[in-house]
Amino acid sequence: MRSRRLVVSAAAIVAAAVGFLPGTAQAADPSAPVARHAAKAPDLKKAGASNIKTFKSGAEKTHRGGAAATAQADGAVAGNPDLKIALTATNTTARGIHLKTVITSIPSSLDVVVSWGDGVLERIDAAGAATLENHHVYAKAGTYKITVGVDDPANKVYLENDVTIVTSGSEFTPHTPTRLLDTRDGFRAPKAKVGPRSSVRVQVADYGLIPKKITAVVLNVTVTNTTGGGHISAYPSGTQRPIASNVNYEAGQSVPNLVIVPVGEDGSVELFNGGWESVDLIADITGYFTQTAASGYTPMAPARFVDTREGLGTTKGQVPGQTSFGTQISGLRGVPQGVTAVALNVTVTNPKEAGHLVVYPSGGRIPLASNVNFTAGQTVANSVIVPVGPDGSISVRNSAWAGADVIVDVVGYYSPESKGALMSFSPLRWLDTRDPKGESGPLEGRSYIASQLSHWEPGDTGVSGVVLNTTVTNTAGGGFLSVSPDPNSSQQYEEGTAVTPERPTSSTLNWTKGKTVANLVQADTGKHGLVDFWNQGWDDADLVVDLFGFYDTE
Repeated sequence: MRSRRLVVSAAAIVAAAVGFLPGTAQAADPSAPVARHAAKAPDLKKAGASNIKTFKSGAEKTHRGGAAATAQADGAVAGNPDLKIALTATNTTARGIHLKTVITSIPSSLDVVVSWGDGVLERIDAAGAATLENHHVYAKAGTYKITVGVDDPANKVYLENDVTIVTSGSEFTPHTPTRLLDTRDGFRAPKAKVGPRSSVRVQVADYGLIPKKITAVVLNVTVTNTTGGGHISAYPSGTQRPIASNVNYEAGQSVPNLVIVPVGEDGSVELFNGGWESVDLIADITGYFTQTAASGYTPMAPARFVDTREGLGTTKGQVPGQTSFGTQISGLRGVPQGVTAVALNVTVTNPKEAGHLVVYPSGGRIPLASNVNFTAGQTVANSVIVPVGPDGSISVRNSAWAGADVIVDVVGYYSPESKGALMSFSPLRWLDTRDPKGESGPLEGRSYIASQLSHWEPGDTGVSGVVLNTTVTNTAGGGFLSVSPDPNSSQQYEEGTAVTPERPTSSTLNWTKGKTVANLVQADTGKHGLVDFWNQGWDDADLVVDLFGFYDTE
């Protein structure tokens, strides 16, 4: 089995209302969780294999220099005439490189120097022909030239070979929320709905200020003008369409969801309409990833920054229609100064009428983009990645004509000092409680599944977070989903020494009875690689989890 199911019995408790909102009072659970299944981590290295490349420079590219070049210019014959170097460099982690150096030489004392291209030198002694293995981790993503020099003082020969490598991990550059696609008015696509079981291609790279070479893009994808139910899948152009979905919708709905998706070789992304009726699609960019030095990612256990119901982070009371408020992010609750962007989960509740929220950097213009769409009385959440303004704050605008309450939870941040580089891959279905061959049976109300999402051994520091799409379906009642790192290890659960995790108060997505709802999650894997998925409602619901990538700190 892939996951561990932990259940809290709540048979004696009756819900006071349909659906639960973050921060509301709830009755205490009557019993501690009980382990039901063993945990197994996904093979993230295999999933991310497309990021791993090998770079070579053969022995024929060896060139001589130093004393050897001077001697040959004077007509002298240098010793060790067959001395050569062959280099093979392979990505190992997001910024790690394994270098194999094959030296062809007569028996002689050799001084070998590896220059990694980032100012770091490594010296090695060799005695004639040898195969050397070295490993290096760069501080930042990027392109580097590795140079290996071999000095044979006895024979007055010095030679070099070099190989240029690109780190496999990608770092993030925030982008002011900008529209890339709108089929309603024919913006960068035909002015027509996307037909059933068909797709529209969104060109991302080399548009506006977006560079030509990007590895992945952050899009807020909105489906609207729907006349039936279905789903939207985002995937790199030129690749096989996955079974994973990003946005689920019903007739008459406008539904947004954030996606982090690799781009195809042509720099574009496909948006597939998995329904049987035509729909309109909108895509807004908020950032992109490149294999160059930019901002890394640091995940956090969800921290509440704004709750208008309580006056946290802004004035107490609903945000009036057609107004904005700002809230400080940098320097508060574990977020340092100097961050370039922030990852949020934004929830709107108690809206008086239909509308949408726009989240944007403080000091900037209100963009033509939406982050959360809602109807009167609806509670809905969506993930948001947004640049942080020069003063370290962001702004939220209620574009409806009447008031609504807003809740903002920070789940991570991007900064030049953060180590997490993205290793993205084609979507991988990790958990589906509907699948009788996997984690069978719905997630019971007031219970959670603890899933081992990265391999963990004492001292591991590699994977810091995972990029997921969570979908809740077959909902027997209202509720909300919370995702948070587990304080225990799998071994503690197996040994019966685990402590009961504190129930989270933040919501990842909200649902009502009979609805199917999806949302992106950038989950903190915590100290042990174990992530909890909480059904915070009182009734059963099926849970589907798709993996889209992970953040590697090495």
